[in-house]
Amino acid sequence: MSYPTIHPAPGEVAVERAQAGRPHEGKVLAAVQAHSDDIPFYCAGTLAKLLAEGYTGYLIQTSNDEKCGPTPRIGETIAGNERDVDELARVLGLARVLHLSYRNHRMDGDSVLELRCRLILLFRLLKVDTVFTFCPWGINEENPDHWVTARAVEAACWMSSCDKDYPEQLAAGLQPHAVRERYYWAAREGQLYNRVVDIAPHIRAKVEAYVACRSQGPGGSNGARLRARLAAQGLRLPALGESDEQADRAYAELFLLDAERALGARHGLALAEAFYYMGPRRDTRIDDYVSAHAVPL
Repeated sequence: MSYPTIHPAPGEVAVERAQAGRPHEGKVLAAVQAHSDDIPFYCAGTLAKLLAEGYTGYLIQTSNDEKCGPTPRIGETIAGNERDVDELARVLGLARVLHLSYRNHRMDGDSVLELRCRLILLFRLLKVDTVFTFCPWGINEENPDHWVTARAVEAACWMSSCDKDYPEQLAAGLQPHAVRERYYWAAREGQLYNRVVDIAPHIRAKVEAYVACRSQGPGGSNGARLRARLAAQGLRLPALGESDEQADRAYAELFLLDAERALGARHGLALAEAFYYMGPRRDTRIDDYVSAHAVPL
């Protein structure tokens, strides 16, 4: 399996480590993926970290994954991937899954306005503070579901704070709500990152996320399949354990974390995930000027 080469953005790369206690209590995150294997690949460890630190999390799935799975029947493929996404949310501790069900590999033919409106409604309804998704400006992105999702999320993050966008939502009782933080995962060759997150304390969650993805992706039941293939040849691999369940988890830990180990080694960590992070925007020039020059009346 090959992994993309991602690069640090100009300037200092921030290293985000575990925080004691629950400093994010009361905050809400939304992880927006197009396909059932996106979160396992790019951000499962970081989600587990933030959830442990107090966030409530939601998973928003934009496509129906109808093209991704071993069965030739589209309906069965969709159902299998939906089950995987629901299991992914369960093992990570996310509160709920929202399936938007746009057709897989065809999202560039759908209405981006509709997708953006639906995301704005969800960001307002759930009061989302932090989002995870693809980078809307990431180079070498070939999958239209990825870049359509990313650009709709980026627009929805700030438009959800505007009181004249979709006034019918406000009439229904929702309030304008700005998404303040964005973690755009670095996913393709040449993409940039400015933050790495230490996920070593949450390796189990990362492994469980891979195992949950059974209809597509490199995880799922591949450990059990390897164990069965070796048994048919009169062989066994002790590292795979004594059961199919142990084999699936061992397979993920042995063979699917090379990129996270390599990235971590570059930044003094055992395992890491990479993001282009954008935090709250605040222009302090006026406040600074007032503090320096204001005088009593």
